[in-house]
Amino acid sequence: FAPTPASTMLRTVLLAAAVASASAFSVAPMGPAALAKPSSAMRLQPTVRAARKASFAPRMAADGFVPDMGRRNLMNALLAGSIAGPLLVLPAVLISFLIPAKAGGGGGGLVAKDALGNDVKVDKWLETHPAGARALVQGLKGDATYLITSEEGKLENFAVNAVCTHLGCVVPWNKAANKFMCPCHGSQYDKNGKVVRGPAPLSLALAKRGDQDGTVVLSFWGDKDFRDGSDPWWKK
Repeated sequence: FAPTPASTMLRTVLLAAAVASASAFSVAPMGPAALAKPSSAMRLQPTVRAARKASFAPRMAADGFVPDMGRRNLMNALLAGSIAGPLLVLPAVLISFLIPAKAGGGGGGLVAKDALGNDVKVDKWLETHPAGARALVQGLKGDATYLITSEEGKLENFAVNAVCTHLGCVVPWNKAANKFMCPCHGSQYDKNGKVVRGPAPLSLALAKRGDQDGTVVLSFWGDKDFRDGSDPWWKK
């Protein structure tokens, strides 16, 4: 059937109403752009008290927490103590190192020590060092020093410093040659330490050998050198 003018007008009105309804119920876009900028109504404004706390609170450094003043003072005190401690102790250590240690003994002598650091006892020493023996102990200034057993089986009243007067090598005793013979440059000394062959310019230094309560004590030899009658070249 052919549409009438009235039916055509009705269809136009219904179509317009449908379009209007669809526009009224459409949903606003909810993408990232819409969420990126919150409305001013949704923003929270900090209170005055919160703003003050934020201004005085410790800040976070880029690499971690910055300690408060109390912790800084503690760390500064520890650092100062670690530096000042060694500086205060160092002078005392240097003084004790530079001043030779003194041990008890008659006339300010030094107790002789064996290879193990024990005091040398006269009786025990003679038990293992028969007549003619020459063996090392620690003597004055820490130098290696020979104790000499006489042909009568007693300790001589002098000891011989083992340090070569050429360049300071320790001179061994050669029993077969009956001499002290330096292996460094060939210097030789007789059985009492008198130089008999160079390049050493001087005889070996002497020390006095005594005893206190059966313990060997060494002290400075300040008398004439009995080997050649000269004044001692070594210093106290």
